[in-house]
Amino acid sequence: MSLEEHRVVFMVVTGVLVLLVASPALSRLLVFPRTEFFTELWILDSNHRAEDYPFNVTRNHSYSVFLGVGNRLGYCAYYLVEVKFRNQTQSAPTSFGPVGDRTPSSLPALFNINAFVEDEGVWELPLTFSFDYGYNETLSRIEFYGLMLNDVALDMRGYAIAWNSTNNEFRGFLFFELWIFDATTYGFQYHERFVSLRLNMTGS
Repeated sequence: MSLEEHRVVFMVVTGVLVLLVASPALSRLLVFPRTEFFTELWILDSNHRAEDYPFNVTRNHSYSVFLGVGNRLGYCAYYLVEVKFRNQTQSAPTSFGPVGDRTPSSLPALFNINAFVEDEGVWELPLTFSFDYGYNETLSRIEFYGLMLNDVALDMRGYAIAWNSTNNEFRGFLFFELWIFDATTYGFQYHERFVSLRLNMTGS
């Protein structure tokens, strides 16, 4: 092999090595166009896991979860989370189906939470809640008096859950609808996402 051929081989090997060494640094500098824009919404248990959610709920006992929002929209977004409660027969929001056909629950919000989240940012809020309710033996149902949410007392008079004989439980749902501020209409629009806690009121 001639000196010139050795020089070519040396330059090729050196160039490949330089690219291999530099590739991690280059990957940080290169900006690839984003093709997906969306918002994440989640609930985690008190240990920051998606495992041990509250289920069997006792009157005036406190339970803790984490509510989180991740912004992947490409701009700073202003969010509103509506906290609602429903029984099995009341309207639930939807987050599946064709875009534009997804609808919020028609139930009124018990509480509103507002948050600005920067692009690629994550917002998370610890939530502690407890229910005050009584058991109506004549009607075989749970009747609510109030909800304590992060030390804020919320009125739940008029809310009730009938006994579910199929599942042997008083089933209710504490759920969180995500809304986003629309600068065009200058108002909040349902962002087609919600998360929910299925709860069994033990009747005690």
